[in-house]
Amino acid sequence: MNVKADRITLVATARASTAALVGPCLGFLLGSLLGLLVATNVCLAGVLSQTDLKKVEDLRPMFATLMGDLVQTSKRTDISAVDADCVKSTIQNLVEISQELSSFEYLITIEKELTNVSENDPTRDVVKFAVEQSTNILTSQRKKIAQLPDQCMRLPLALAKSQQALQVVDATTGILSSIRSRL
Repeated sequence: MNVKADRITLVATARASTAALVGPCLGFLLGSLLGLLVATNVCLAGVLSQTDLKKVEDLRPMFATLMGDLVQTSKRTDISAVDADCVKSTIQNLVEISQELSSFEYLITIEKELTNVSENDPTRDVVKFAVEQSTNILTSQRKKIAQLPDQCMRLPLALAKSQQALQVVDATTGILSSIRSRL
């Protein structure tokens, strides 16, 4: 099996289907995050347990549902302009996360499978660095999402959407932390 070709196909498919679902900008966001998770899944298959692989798979529909819901909510005509702006702010924070994570995606998708790499191989260190940096990005961006402006904190809808985004960020961070512990 050609791991690189399969990985590219999976990432491209994720990005394309996501773009059709939530639009070009958000398609890039979800595609990058899914690409990171798919690439991690492919690259680290020998290192991760079946439970971890299942968790990675479960993040895909959760994130797609979140982004679709946020976009639809921000376009609703029956919510206040402030609610819509707060939801758009959450979307923007997720876009920032995606942009920052994309810089580490390649490092995580290094062609070698870690099952064939010794404990002292530099490849393992590069992938570990990328996973650590991705986790750091998610942690710092989580703080931004959690620190809603006062006007958004008072709005139940905006607060609920922010909490949903935090759940996805936390789940993704947990998966990456699990991977990091095995490297």
